Parts: sequence; structure tokens; C-alpha cells
Amino acid sequence: MELELEGKVALVTGGGMGVGRAICKRLAAEGARVAVNDILPERCAAVAAEIAEAGGTALAVPFDIIDLDAARAGVARIAEALGPVDILVNNAGVVPERRTGEIGMPTFREMAPHFWKKIVDLNYYGVMNCVAAVADSMVERRTGKIVSMVSDAGRVGEPRMAVYSGAKAAIIGFSRAIAKELGPHGITVNAVSLSAVAHENPIAGFQKLTATVESDETLRKVLRNYPIGEGLGRLTRPEDAADAVAFLASARAAYITGQVLGVNGGFVMV
Repeated sequence: MELELEGKVALVTGGGMGVGRAICKRLAAEGARVAVNDILPERCAAVAAEIAEAGGTALAVPFDIIDLDAARAGVARIAEALGPVDILVNNAGVVPERRTGEIGMPTFREMAPHFWKKIVDLNYYGVMNCVAAVADSMVERRTGKIVSMVSDAGRVGEPRMAVYSGAKAAIIGFSRAIAKELGPHGITVNAVSLSAVAHENPIAGFQKLTATVESDETLRKVLRNYPIGEGLGRLTRPEDAADAVAFLASARAAYITGQVLGVNGGFVMV
């Protein structure tokens, strides 16, 4: 399927590792010029170098998405180096225990209140900041694709992830609202929803890319909640998410907006 991404400029936040890295590489493989964002410059540079080595075009653009001024400055730098942003992928975000540094998964009552803002800032305000930074240019050019990565926790709610669930649910509501605002200007806005993902830097062993149902009893038990995951013997992989994003960012998805696409092995079906 021809996705018609050749020459498009894509900004991927949180592109330095995991799902974000896979999205950057997938879009670049389709011919997009990719701006790799991460808060850590070395991670941006590493992924941009991978893309360049594979023959693609990439720019490392480190900035903190929580800072609106930094997001606007980053987008301006991208426009100067690669051209105006055609595709925004809001991927940056973390689950609570990584952001807070707390041990385990605290309940809402157990979580210290000063962590609430940190979780909401990164997972929700970061999305709004990046949309604000690209929207005017997209409206002026009457073209654009916005895809935000969300979580099934935001669709059904997860215990011990209350603040994170709320932030991800907010992104879904925000995306549907701006899909209605921006649609008349030729811009689509969608979300991709994930559950447990196998990646290179997991907290839990069953989420390691090398984990198998033969070697990991926890993975075998977890997959009972993922119908196609159980059939395939694996969790969602970063490449699964990247394929979905590439489709929604492409010309093939021109008439799709305001939708949430679950790439979750069937964990949530709504």
C-alpha cells in the first residue's frame, strides 16, 4: 500500500526509545523527513543517526514538551531545517511509577499530591503544547495529520493508575474536540491506544522483547487477557504501534478523524 509520505515532515515526541523510536524509523522508511524529539539530546541524536545510516532524513530536536515556548521554538527550528510540520505524533509520556520515582504502583490515595501535576503535565499538557505549536501552520496550509498515543487505561480506567488514566482519557476527549475544530481546515486528528508493550527498557521482565511464553510464566498468564496476543504468543511490539501511526498519518486515512485505534491484542474492545 502506497502511503504517500515521501517528503512529508513529521515531528515525533518521545522519539528517543521504544515506541517513539519505532515510529520515527517507520515514517522515515516511508520517505518522511523526521524530527526526532526527546528530552535527552543523546537519545534524539542516536535515533536520528540510525535513520541517516539507513538512508533517511532526520533531525534531532531535543526539547521539553511541558514548556510551550520550547515546543514553539522546536517547531520553528524544524520548519527552518526541514520545512513546516505536516505530521505530529504525540508519543511522549510515561506511566506513573517512572515519572514519580515511587516504588511500586501507588493507589490514588497513596500517591503524594505533588506527583499529580507531573503526570498530567507530561501526558496531557505536553500534547496540548505540541498541538498549539503546529496548528496555525497546518491551518494556513490546509493540511496536517495529528496522531496521539494514548493508553487503554484512559479508555477503561486502571486501578493504581488513576492520574495517568485521567490524563490519557483527557487526550482522547481533546483529540475528538480538535478533530471537529480542525477538520474543516483539512486536518485529521486521531489516537492510537496501547496496553502492555514489549520494549527494550521495561520495568517488568514479561515486557522484555526477548520474553517468550515458553520461558516466562508471567507473560503466559498476562496474555490470557489479550486474545490475539495469546494466539501469537506475544505482547504488542513497538513496530505494531508504528504501523498504525504510519497508516493514520498517510493519505490512505484521509477520511478518518476523531477515532481511537486500539493496537492492544484485543485487551480492550470498544
